[in-house]
Formats: sequence, C-alpha cells, structure tokens
Amino acid sequence: MCTAITYKTNDFYFGRTLDYESSFGEKVTIVPRNYCIKFRFIDEMKTHFAMIGMAHIHDNYPLFYEAVNEKGLCIAGLNFVNNAVYNNKKENGRNNITHFEVIPYFLSRFQTVSEVMEAIKSINIVDTPYNSEFPIAYLHWIIADKDKSITLESTSDGLKVYDNPVGVLTNNPPFDIQLFSLNNYINLSSKRTSSKSFGVYELNEYSRGMGAIGLPGDLSSQSRFIRASFVKLHSLSKGDEESSVSQFFHILNSVDQQRGCVEVREDEYEITIYTSCCNASKGIYYYTCYDNHQINKIDMNKVNLESDKLFTYSLANKENINEQN
Repeated sequence: MCTAITYKTNDFYFGRTLDYESSFGEKVTIVPRNYCIKFRFIDEMKTHFAMIGMAHIHDNYPLFYEAVNEKGLCIAGLNFVNNAVYNNKKENGRNNITHFEVIPYFLSRFQTVSEVMEAIKSINIVDTPYNSEFPIAYLHWIIADKDKSITLESTSDGLKVYDNPVGVLTNNPPFDIQLFSLNNYINLSSKRTSSKSFGVYELNEYSRGMGAIGLPGDLSSQSRFIRASFVKLHSLSKGDEESSVSQFFHILNSVDQQRGCVEVREDEYEITIYTSCCNASKGIYYYTCYDNHQINKIDMNKVNLESDKLFTYSLANKENINEQN
C-alpha cells in the first residue's frame, strides 16, 4: 500500500511512500542518456532522456517504483490488486509493453503528460512477468508534469486515463471512485468552525483544528487518499527549496504506516519503508527511510549523464540522531 503526490511551489515536486512489510533491496538509480534500455516486444532505446528514481536492480535492469526524467516528467506505479488487468496477448499495430516497462517506456521518450496521453492511444500492456522470480505486479500509475497530472489504469474494460486534479494517488478502489469520494468530505476545512446548535444545546469550538473533524485517520488506501488530498491541498510553503522539500515530507508523513498497526501475516507488519521527494524541475532526489528520518539527497546532474552505465546508491537506512550539548 502506497501514497503518491505532486506538489508545486517555485519548482515542481513529485514523490511517494512505499508501504510494505519488507524491502526488496531498492536503490536510488540514475539512468543516463546512453544506457541501453531493452524492451520485451519493441525495439531497445540506445539513447533517450536521462532519469532518476527508486528501483530494484536485477541483471543490470532497473525495475522502477517511481522516477522522473530530465524534462520533468514523473511516473509512480502503485499496487492496484484485484482491479488491474493486463492483456493476455500482444496486439498487432500497437506498442506492446509489460507493466515493468511502463515507467522506462514513457520517461525515455516523452517530456510532457500531453505527449504521454497521445502515446497511450497506441500502447498495449501485456501480462508478461519479468521472470519466474518476479511475478506480475498489478499496478496503476500516476503520471505528472508541472502542469498536469493523470492516472493510468489497465482494467478488464481496457486502458483508462483519468485527469487527476488533486495530484494524489493511493491503491484501491479505482481512481474515479477515489476522486468521487472527496464529495463525502465537503464540510472539511482548515478554518475555525462557527458556533452552532444541536437542537436546544449550543455548540462551541473547544479546540483548534475542529474544521477537520471527520478527516479519516485509518490506514486504508481510500482514507489515505482523502487525508493526503486534504493535507496537500491546504499545505503552504515559503517556496524555496528547503521549505518546499520539508513541507513535502510533512505532507506524506500524514499517511505514514507505523510498525505494528497493519498486520499482514503473523508477526509481519506493513511499514513505510521509504518516502521520496523529487525536485522534478532540477532532477534532485530526496528520501527518508523508516529507520532514518534524515533527508538524503542525490543530484542526477552531478554524474555523467552521457554515460552508458547505471549509477546506483544504496539507501542510508540507519537513524542519524544528532546529539546537542
């Protein structure tokens, strides 16, 4: 279970939480322009836009969880179990790609969401696993640039593209239901409440924050969508890099999963393994881990983006507690 958001101040930011019971050894990964990206059913890309994101590396191939390219186009894949359906066969005359190729396919080629929307018309997502070790992952995707955000879903009804005006995505239910559910919280507000009555009994505000009474606090994907949308859309930043990044992490911290609260098996619990924030305008990737709240930074522009080799960075996942004297 995960949450992804967009955020715009002076620059454009994109990131997500990865919520699961165990890590897959993911690494921050930079794909330079001349790394050869191979696809199962279409031609390889020997030259393309550079990109940075979080990926599991297998046989020198980046299996991306989320990434942004050098033009500011961003994509994150989130679990969409019991709803995602991929095609069981290739289709002639279409670009046949697998679910694990969605991120590199779009980020290697396109600069904007508008270009992606046009390209979606000619793709077919097939149900081919990466290998026997990595079975099919059932996903949907948030795709964004500084001007627009969409959600892409592959279901039994085919490919669906939704405008995503709030710039937030979690897991189930399908996105159109997630978005419509915001109507149930029409009375939520960041402002102070006004005095009302309950029949003959006069009601008075006794605490700050009462305008948000009714905001879901549980850890289900639908509730996380509502909470992340409310926090993001009411969030303010000074606009500079430091305060923007700090505020971005505060937004996603509102949907953190703590060990012990979501049991998936006996003695196994879902946690927020990492939280990411990418300055998509500048190609700078920030992250924190469950056991390291210090914000770590990797700038894709500090490596040779004309290289043909991947650059990978293991996560700093040990808490760094600063003792002050």
